[in-house]
Amino acid sequence: MSTILILGAGKSSTYLIDFLADSCAEKSRSLILADLDLEAAKAKLKNRKETRAEQLDSANDAQRRALIAKADVVISMLPAFMHPLVAKDCLELGKHFFSASYESDAMREMSAEVEAKDLFFLNECGLDPGIDHMSAMKIIHEAKSKGEEILSFKSYCGGLLAPESEDNPWKYKFTWNPRNVILAGHGTSRYIEKGDLKYVPYHQLFRRLETVSFPGLGDFDGYPNRDSLSYRQVYGLETIPTMIRGTLRRAGFCKAWDVFVQLGMTDDSFQMEMHENTTLRSFLNAFLPYHESLSVEEKLAEVIPDLDFPTFEKMQWLGFFENRHLPKTKGTPAQILQSILELDWALLPEDRDMIVMQHLFEIKTKNGLKKVSSSLVSFGQDSVYTAMAKTVGLPLAIGVDLFLDGKIKKSGLHVPVIPEIYEPILAELLKFGIRFEERILEV
Repeated sequence: MSTILILGAGKSSTYLIDFLADSCAEKSRSLILADLDLEAAKAKLKNRKETRAEQLDSANDAQRRALIAKADVVISMLPAFMHPLVAKDCLELGKHFFSASYESDAMREMSAEVEAKDLFFLNECGLDPGIDHMSAMKIIHEAKSKGEEILSFKSYCGGLLAPESEDNPWKYKFTWNPRNVILAGHGTSRYIEKGDLKYVPYHQLFRRLETVSFPGLGDFDGYPNRDSLSYRQVYGLETIPTMIRGTLRRAGFCKAWDVFVQLGMTDDSFQMEMHENTTLRSFLNAFLPYHESLSVEEKLAEVIPDLDFPTFEKMQWLGFFENRHLPKTKGTPAQILQSILELDWALLPEDRDMIVMQHLFEIKTKNGLKKVSSSLVSFGQDSVYTAMAKTVGLPLAIGVDLFLDGKIKKSGLHVPVIPEIYEPILAELLKFGIRFEERILEV
């Protein structure tokens, strides 16, 4: 009997847990779900056969290793910084490892030893990264098999709200880790466009936008995401003239978010200690220059010259011009901002989220230039069974299932960019309504 260990029972784990727990009895497997919140883990398992919950403080090395020692396959749904620690445990204890997160440098350093021990480590098998790789590689490999040359590849993804749940001016609520949203884009983004290397520092990121449209859903703002250049090699497109990977937000979001960036309110590098009765208005004022007579609103307009009414309205809706007390008065600016947004951007039980992803290709064929768009739109059921949890958790669960069934016969360190991995996962995802619509825009 194979034993699967899932570390972490958070928001993105719902579909992952259900998929693997439902088949345990049938496939002679056992499942251990470990989380700091034991009752939450028990609730997600729903007393299904061959499953059990364990309480785990993931920072407790001895406790974590003892649990990993009981498993054959380990799935880490912990915060990203924990993955190398878990992977190292798996390497030393001879366990296979899966995650939906980016393959880190620390993980790559283990590559030779993972291969030598005949273990299978699969990272980036969620949504973004994950489904984006798999769906893109399908098109890339098909084009190459026909002798076609890919000249441009742009890929954008966003976790947003279904239109009927867009009940605030931002048209946004948290559907995944709030801290990751607050700190999104920190550092410098890199991409290449028509042969020109582009570097976008953080303070310019939310101004470097491209409009991305979906039929029936309208326009979105796409901004460059992290390091697009490294994926030229991963995708086998080392000489491609244009390669951009980006994140999607509703049109207008980025301009308003840039206000926080310009003021320094997303800074996570220093601590603030505000008075316990500090208001949101005073918190905003702390980032504005002193003036004897100008109001907070007037000073903001001076500091942000292109402040327009839609942006002002978004700030106003969050309460930054009111005397509402801060929910948190000590921490970094980013942490305090997060505490504010967690109240106003919380999903209501009946809210539905939405995943949008679009690949845009320019392909040189024997008949001329062909432009192809490949789009995914997925809607959640409610605030628990979200599209985010579905598209992050299902690819990972299916990957584990296929591996344990012997349908993926690989060893070493991988991301899902080879047909043996992505083809069966994409085929299974179709059964859950996760499908891409391809359109040829021009030939």
